[in-house]
Amino acid sequence: MNEHNIIRRQQLQNMKYNLIAFTIIFISFGLIIFAQIRESVYTKLDSELYNSLGTIKSFVLDQNFNLKRPDEGLRPRGNAAINIRSPRIIPILRARDGSIINFGSVNDSYYDQYLKYIEFDKEKLNRIVSISIRDQYYFRSITTNVGTDAGEELYMQLVINSDGERNLLQHTSFILIVGVIIFSIMSILASLILSQITMKPVKKSWSRQVEFVENVSHELRTPLTIIQNSLELLLTSPEDKIIDRSESIAIALDETSWLSRLITDMLTLARSDSTMTEIHKDLFSLDALVETVCQPYMDLAESQNKVLEVNLHCPMNINADKSRIHQLLVILLDNALKYTDEKDRISVDTNIKDNKAVITVSDTGMGISDENIDKIFDRFFREDKARSRERGGMGLGLSIADWIVGRHGGTIKVTHNEPKGSIFTIKLSKG
Repeated sequence: MNEHNIIRRQQLQNMKYNLIAFTIIFISFGLIIFAQIRESVYTKLDSELYNSLGTIKSFVLDQNFNLKRPDEGLRPRGNAAINIRSPRIIPILRARDGSIINFGSVNDSYYDQYLKYIEFDKEKLNRIVSISIRDQYYFRSITTNVGTDAGEELYMQLVINSDGERNLLQHTSFILIVGVIIFSIMSILASLILSQITMKPVKKSWSRQVEFVENVSHELRTPLTIIQNSLELLLTSPEDKIIDRSESIAIALDETSWLSRLITDMLTLARSDSTMTEIHKDLFSLDALVETVCQPYMDLAESQNKVLEVNLHCPMNINADKSRIHQLLVILLDNALKYTDEKDRISVDTNIKDNKAVITVSDTGMGISDENIDKIFDRFFREDKARSRERGGMGLGLSIADWIVGRHGGTIKVTHNEPKGSIFTIKLSKG
């Protein structure tokens, strides 16, 4: 499976997971909102019912009710009316068998259309229940025992119409459902955008990995071919002495050393990508370290008829990984020596600027062209590959230098040195 298909499949999978997550969030949010609204709406109705219970028993026990049924055409004596707190509540006095006995407080049509259909269950006393009439009208109800009259138990049922609240909840649920559907559809686009954003570093990492493998394969091919040819040449003359084939052996050894350095640098970069390599910081004198590192290079430069100058003007200590800063200096000095000719000059300077330690490594060597100056820190980049290999360059040193500086929170940049050559400037914070 090629790169495009793998990335596309992963992107679709990420999109699916994002869409599922968004949908669950929207549905959960809608359910919570609906539950809160329902609780708020019915709490007001239920509180009205509970608040009216306190005045019921004392009133009913003081009345002289005729316990004949309303369907027989009789009415309770007097014009007594139950005094309850809410005008919305309908009090219904019932006998033990559930028949209504306070019919005088309501009219006949109301009784025929509604009250006689209201359910009564004396097993559900003192708790709120929902009642529906022909699935058209809806009520909240509470029933309580109010004592006895003429030896017969009496029950008071308080009923309040909840059609308005039910319609409100239905309208709210409709809005929430439509909202969830709309936002779920919108989340498809959001999931696609998020999956594309999350896949960007994956694509970048994949491209770097492919490029890295291609470059490594190319870099390994040449030295392995040389080693193979040298060894095959030795096999063609098994009777020869080692001294007679010393040139082939030396070539194989040089290429083996090249491979060893290449593998070491590749391992460093691979670990830097996975953040496996840790930075161990401690305080040390930058000038002292620069002087120590530059000392053997001064002798080496002199042997090549080059000049290496060291100017130390950074007396402060810095908090950094000493071994990595040492490696950084070695990389820059190696590059300076590789890409300079006889009578060229190399200068290493340290100073303090804006409360930061500044290291400058400049040379009067071959320099870097304008079109390649931004690529100089890319892995395996070499401006002149043939000349770089001849001089021992692998194109990894400056990538490692860039990583070292980055891990210390510093900056490294390269500029042209007039009239020729390059200037590498590194800025490191004290801590």
